[in-house]
Amino acid sequence: MPIPKNFSSPARMSAKERAFNQLQRWIIDGTLEPGEKIYDMEIAQALGISRTPTREALQLLEVQGFIETYPGRETRVTMIKKQDVLKIYPPLASLQALAAEEAAKIISLDQVEKLKDINKRYEEAIISKQPFKAMEYDEEFHNLIIDIADNSYISHFSSILQLHIRRFKYVFLNKELTHKKDSLQEHEILLQAFSDRNPQLAKSIMEQNWLRPMNEVYHLL
Repeated sequence: MPIPKNFSSPARMSAKERAFNQLQRWIIDGTLEPGEKIYDMEIAQALGISRTPTREALQLLEVQGFIETYPGRETRVTMIKKQDVLKIYPPLASLQALAAEEAAKIISLDQVEKLKDINKRYEEAIISKQPFKAMEYDEEFHNLIIDIADNSYISHFSSILQLHIRRFKYVFLNKELTHKKDSLQEHEILLQAFSDRNPQLAKSIMEQNWLRPMNEVYHLL
């Protein structure tokens, strides 16, 4: 298992948190590939911590579905399964749609302008063919809407599902997917729904914004 030598880790974290965050990042971005074996001693040495917090971090990752542990045998990164696309996207689409509906009722003009600015940078990243940047701006756009909705339950459960979907995004990061332009158009409609304080339109277009790429990712896997 190739462990990067030049990674940076946030300060003021417990050893378990540091191990958890770093391993999660490596799994999501593909540094640790689907099906790859994980050795707690190797991870502990790479992070400069003991094996106990490393094992605790691995237990948390197993709960989130990022790794599979077979006691007495091995620990592996979970595979990216085609059928998981149809299990992960719909609940996230529902949560995001609910967030958009709630946000549309209370959003301020300043917040609409901030979303427009993020969406403009999203468009520029697509045009300049910077897929990673585009992905980051898209996530920033959606995360701000969740923040505006101000519902901690939506935020919590959505964040976990988004981590799994990020694994799918990384797989297709450099592919010319048509949904990028479609997503941009949907964002424009969503922004208009926010400006008009139209919760129903915001809800339906947000759900569409997640379910449409689900079908494309499913067929490409």
